[in-house]
Amino acid sequence: MEQSQIFDDYVEMYDRWYDEHPRIYQSEVSALEHFVPWYGTGLEVGVGTARFAAPLHIEYGIDPSPEMAHLAAQREITAVIGRGECIPFCDNTFDFVLMATVICFVQDLEKAILESARVLKFQGTLILAFIDRESPLGTEYRCDAESSVFFRHAKFHTLDEVRNVLTAAKFTQQEVIQTVFEEYGSKPSGFVVIRGIKEGKKAP
Repeated sequence: MEQSQIFDDYVEMYDRWYDEHPRIYQSEVSALEHFVPWYGTGLEVGVGTARFAAPLHIEYGIDPSPEMAHLAAQREITAVIGRGECIPFCDNTFDFVLMATVICFVQDLEKAILESARVLKFQGTLILAFIDRESPLGTEYRCDAESSVFFRHAKFHTLDEVRNVLTAAKFTQQEVIQTVFEEYGSKPSGFVVIRGIKEGKKAP
C-alpha cells in the first residue's frame, strides 16, 4: 500500500495523536520555533494536517495525501498535492522550507533535499526535524515499527547522515538542537532539529 494511502485512511488517528500527547507536541513546536523564521514566505514539505505549519504561521504546504492536505487547508494553509522529490513550485520561491518528521518517509532523501534547495531563495533556510535512528526515541520507534500503522515502512536516519546530505546539497551554517523528554532523563530524546542555509549563486 502507498504510504500516502495509509495516511489517507488513518488521517483522524494521525491528527488525534497531537491532542493526546500535548506535552510532546508542544516541545516539538518549541524546538522548531528556534529555527523557523517569523518573517518571509515559507513552505512545509509533508505538511500533513498542518499541526506544525499552523502554529508556526507557515503559509504554504505540500503533501501526497489528499485527506491530509484537505485538513491542512481547513487550518488556513495553502496546501497542494505533491511530494518532496518533486515540489510543485518554481525555483527561488521561498525564504524557508520546513520538513518536520517527514524525511523517514521520502523515497529519495538526497533528491528531496535538492528539490528544497531549488525552491529556496539564495541564502534561504532549510529546517529539518526528524527522529535520530541511534537515539533512545529512534530505538523505540524502530522496535515498534512492525506494529505501527505509520512507521512500518519508515527509514530512520542518523544526524551524521542528514548532515552529509545537507553538506552535499551546499547547505552551510548548520545548527542543531534536540528536545529532552523526562522519560529519557537529562539526555536528548532524539527529536532533532537542524537548520542549514542555502549557498550558491544569487538568482538573477
